[in-house]
Amino acid sequence: MQSYFAEIQRLLSKVCEQEQEQIESASKIIAACFQNGGILQLFGCGHSHLLAQDAYYRAGGLVPVRPITIEPLMLHYGALASSKNEKDPAFIKKHLENFEFKKRDVLIVISTSGCNPAPIDAALLGKKAGITVISLQSLEYREQLSRHKSGHRLEEVVDLVLNTHIPVGDGILSLHGVQYGPASTVIGSALLHALFSQVIESLDMDRLPVFQSANVSANHSANMALINQYKDRIDF
Repeated sequence: MQSYFAEIQRLLSKVCEQEQEQIESASKIIAACFQNGGILQLFGCGHSHLLAQDAYYRAGGLVPVRPITIEPLMLHYGALASSKNEKDPAFIKKHLENFEFKKRDVLIVISTSGCNPAPIDAALLGKKAGITVISLQSLEYREQLSRHKSGHRLEEVVDLVLNTHIPVGDGILSLHGVQYGPASTVIGSALLHALFSQVIESLDMDRLPVFQSANVSANHSANMALINQYKDRIDF
């Protein structure tokens, strides 16, 4: 237990030190997006989609956040199917109806390895729509070859990279040659919420688009006002 916590703390410190400039740049882009009426959209497959959902409808979190939900890429649809679909070079073309970008939006594509076709195609759709595309990924995987038909990896097609520094294989511990203790979800979530906190602190808006806890009755009307503001773009 102590070893896992120690390695997580080491990785968090590394991300805090080395990604500060990137987080600040991303926060300015997202703040401008909100101030101009846009929303933040997040895409991921499998465990990466858990991070997209983690950012959505959170007490203390940002309101204008839309996870791009495609069930065959999600774990509850079947873990093996999700992994297979992420690698399918034709998968995203079959699900274009799930993507709806407007010029003022920002897209974050989450993929630890950055090599599979579905996340890369999602990023390319955002670029084609003329919006800023940010990746949340580990550049430790840079030597892993792309499975995309173009040969490009995710970091090569986005505007900005948020590097989680997760080791290849995800596990941060090793015993008898077995790698274990996955960290991508913990570090990815921490990085995203650090980014969102920076966005909130930099917003110049009369009413901050932040959810209050739904378990505190006094917050219900404030939350509903924010939901009504964005319900045309986001399915709450």
